Amino acid sequence: MSDAGTLRARSIDLLILGRPLHLLGGTLFYGLGVAAARVAGAPPRWPLAAVGLLAVLAAQLMAHYSNDYFDLEADRLNHAPTSWTGGSRVLPEGRLPPRAALFAALACAALALLLAALAAAISPAPAMSLGVLLLAITLAWAYSSPPLRLNWRGLGEVAGALLIPGMTCLVGFVLQAGAIMPLPLLLVIPLCLFDFMQLLAANVPDAEGDALAGKRTLVVRLGLRRASRIYLVALAVGYAALPLLVVWGLPWRVALASLGATPIALWLAVQAARGWRDRGRWDALGFWSVGLLVGTALCQLAALVWN
Repeated sequence: MSDAGTLRARSIDLLILGRPLHLLGGTLFYGLGVAAARVAGAPPRWPLAAVGLLAVLAAQLMAHYSNDYFDLEADRLNHAPTSWTGGSRVLPEGRLPPRAALFAALACAALALLLAALAAAISPAPAMSLGVLLLAITLAWAYSSPPLRLNWRGLGEVAGALLIPGMTCLVGFVLQAGAIMPLPLLLVIPLCLFDFMQLLAANVPDAEGDALAGKRTLVVRLGLRRASRIYLVALAVGYAALPLLVVWGLPWRVALASLGATPIALWLAVQAARGWRDRGRWDALGFWSVGLLVGTALCQLAALVWN
């Protein structure tokens, strides 16, 4: 292969390593926070919204690159990856040296911090905005990276659920509104529960390789049967909480819209009730767990925008 062809192939692999498709989720949850701020009466600040989104996406890329770098040992031992689990497979397949992922993670971290400082400086509440952004960036790094390596200690599912829909939505809201109000917190309660489920499901196909590498995710710690029961509980609580959230101030139309992905939830409930025994459905389990989370968030966003 020519030098130009090699450079092009490595550039494509570096892009794949960052899993750009997943950036759509960060954009969605951030947009949910921006839309909630408008419903709460904050005036639109579109340049600030753009800078904040870039900071969120840079932090998300940082997490993707660092996850693949620090999870390399477990990914090498995972012989049954799916479309949604097992990392990007770029490093285990030797298509790029591991240091490429580390350098990319550090570059994205620096960019995220720079953009966070800029967004905070032009926000209506600089100190609060910077604090929320720094907390989100720190949690994103700590998910798989030292010193905390939360996903290696059985804390990754909870941390990821709080971060991905929760903190991302809150960043979008705080940058626009300059305050923390009940609305974004109420919005993300079912989303955090559904993301917790999604992260549990993502760790199911990886469990054997994770256990061999010493990566003690919740699925490894609990086993498939108990993890599937917790998955069912989170699903039930996510829907059962909606009437109470309305009492606390969630607009009824948003709560009603949150039921839009219920058919997906029913299918997932059946699979979890069977204890996830069918390995042939593990890929679909990951896909539809993501589908429940994203589908519910899209329905909420539509309800907020339609006013």
